[in-house]
Amino acid sequence: MSLLVVGLSHRSAPVSVLERASLGVDARIKLLQDTVAAEPAAEAAVLATCNRIELYADVDKFHAGVAELSTLLAQHSGVGLEELTPYLYVHYEDRAVHHLFSVACGLDSMVVGEGQILGQIKDALARAQELHTAGRLLNDLFQQALRVGKRAHSETGIDRAGQSLVTFGLEQLAVGAPVETWARDKKALVIGAGSMSSLAAATLARAGVGEIVIANRTPERAERLAHLLEEQHGQGLAEGDDTDVLARAVPMGSVPFELTRADVVVSCTGATGLVLTADAIAGGVEGRVGEQPAVETAPVEEAPLPPTSVGTEEGCPLDLSAVRPGFSVMGEAAVAGMDAATLEQHAAWAAGTTVDRRRTGRSGPEADAELIGALAATASTVGRIPERRRPEPVAEPPRPEPVLFLLDLAMPRDIDAAAHRLAGVRLVDIESLAEASADAPMAADVDQVRRIVSDEVAAFGAAQRAAHITPTVVALRTMAADVVAGEIARLEGRLPGLDDKHRAEITQTVRRVVDKLLHVPTVRVKQLAAEPGGAGYADALRTLFDLDPETVASVSRAEESTEKNARNRGPA
Repeated sequence: MSLLVVGLSHRSAPVSVLERASLGVDARIKLLQDTVAAEPAAEAAVLATCNRIELYADVDKFHAGVAELSTLLAQHSGVGLEELTPYLYVHYEDRAVHHLFSVACGLDSMVVGEGQILGQIKDALARAQELHTAGRLLNDLFQQALRVGKRAHSETGIDRAGQSLVTFGLEQLAVGAPVETWARDKKALVIGAGSMSSLAAATLARAGVGEIVIANRTPERAERLAHLLEEQHGQGLAEGDDTDVLARAVPMGSVPFELTRADVVVSCTGATGLVLTADAIAGGVEGRVGEQPAVETAPVEEAPLPPTSVGTEEGCPLDLSAVRPGFSVMGEAAVAGMDAATLEQHAAWAAGTTVDRRRTGRSGPEADAELIGALAATASTVGRIPERRRPEPVAEPPRPEPVLFLLDLAMPRDIDAAAHRLAGVRLVDIESLAEASADAPMAADVDQVRRIVSDEVAAFGAAQRAAHITPTVVALRTMAADVVAGEIARLEGRLPGLDDKHRAEITQTVRRVVDKLLHVPTVRVKQLAAEPGGAGYADALRTLFDLDPETVASVSRAEESTEKNARNRGPA
C-alpha cells in the first residue's frame, strides 16, 4: 500500500476554479466515504481550506488510484473532470509526505509561514478518524505533520516570513499603514463564527477596533464567540491592557442594518451563494460617501503659432522646426491662424501626399481647385483644419476615500466582486490576496524550515518502512515459538519421566538458542528495511521462512486494532 495525494491549490489553479471546486462539510464527508469504498483506496483524508483541496489516500495501485481520486474530486466538487484535470497535481509516496509536511510548516500557504494551516490539518485528521477512514498510515502521517509544523514554528523564525491570512488581508486593507493605527476605534462586522471568523474577530480586537458585531446563521455560535471576546477583553484589562472593545451577536437578518454603521466587514462562511450582494453593500454606504472633489486639469499651454515662412524640406510651406512634436504638419496645430493664400499653398502641398483623389473619381487642376476650396471653406468656418491625431488623455475623477472596508476570506466567495467598483468601498478577497502574496518577500528562515522538512520526510519514510516489516518479523518469531513448543511436546512424549525442573531448563535453553539465532537477522533486516528500497526485505523473509501471508496479515490487523482502541480511549 502507498500514499497518494491528488489536489489543487492557489499555486496550480486560478481562484475562479478553486471557488467552484470548494467542498462544504457534507461534500467532504461523502467524498471520504466514497473514497474508502472505491477499490484502490484503503484509507482517506480530505484537507480543504480556502485555497486548497487535497485528497489523501492509501492505495495499492498508482495509476488506478490517480484516476479514481481525480474522478471523485470532480464528482463531489461539481467541476467537470476535463476542466479540473489541468489544475490537479499528484504526489506519491515520499513526495506526498514532503508535500504535506511543507503544507504543515506554511511553506505552501498563500502567506508563507502562516500557522492557521495546523488547525486545519488537525480538523482534517479528526474528521477522518471520526468517520473511520484514517488507518495506520494516515494517522501516522497527519500526526507527524502536526509535529513537524510545530517544530518549524518553534525552532525557526518562519513566523517572521508571513502571518495569518487574516492579518495579511487587514494589511492589504490598510494599504501600508500599521493595522493597529488603521483599525483604532473602527466598528467591525464579522460574518460567520467558524475558525477563520473567530481568528478575524480576535485579530481585530487586538488591533484596537472599538466594536465587533458577530453575525451567524446559528445564533448560539455567534453568542459564544461574542462572549469569548468579552472574556478575553476582561483578561486584557486585568493585565493592564487598555484595549476597549465591545462584542455583541446579531442575527443574519440584521446584517443590512449593521452594514450602514460598520467600518470594516470580514466575511468567512460556508455558504454556497453570495452573502453580501453589491446592492446590499451600496445600500450600506449610501449617504456616507462625500462629494467627489473637482477634477483638476492642467492648464493648456499656449504655444506660439508656427510661422508662415516657406520651409526647406520637400517643398513644405512651413518652418518644420516650429511644429510641436507629436503633431502632423498637415494638422490643426501647424496651420492654425494662416492667411488664405498660405492656407491654399499648404493645402496644395498636402494634397499631393495625403488626399485620396479616388473618392472624387477625378484628378487634375479642376479637382485640385475643388479640394483646396473645400479645405479653405472648412478653415474659414471652424478656424482650423480638422486633424486626425492621438486622443488626449481624459482625466478620471479620483475615487473618494473608502468608508467601508471589506475582507472576504470565504471560498467560494461571500462578497460580490462587483463591490470593487463601488465608490467608497475597498474590497480585498482571496483573488487579490493571491496577487499580493505573489510578490511577498521570503524570509531567510524558509531555508531552515525546508531542511527540517527534508529531515523529517526521511525519518518518516524510515519509520514506515521499518513498521512495514514488523508484522513479518513478528510472524517469524511466532512461527519459531510454535516450533519450540512443538519440539518440547515431542520431548515430553519421548521422556515421560522428565521432572518439571529439567523440562523448564530444557525449554529455556531451546528458546535462548532460537532467540539468539533470530536476533541478529531480525535486527539487521529492520535496519535494511528502513532504508530506501527496503520494502523487499519483508518479501524475502516470507519466502525464506515460508511464512503464511495470512499470518502476517493477521498480525497487522491485530496491531491496527490495538492502535484504534487506544485512539478511541483517548489520552490517559
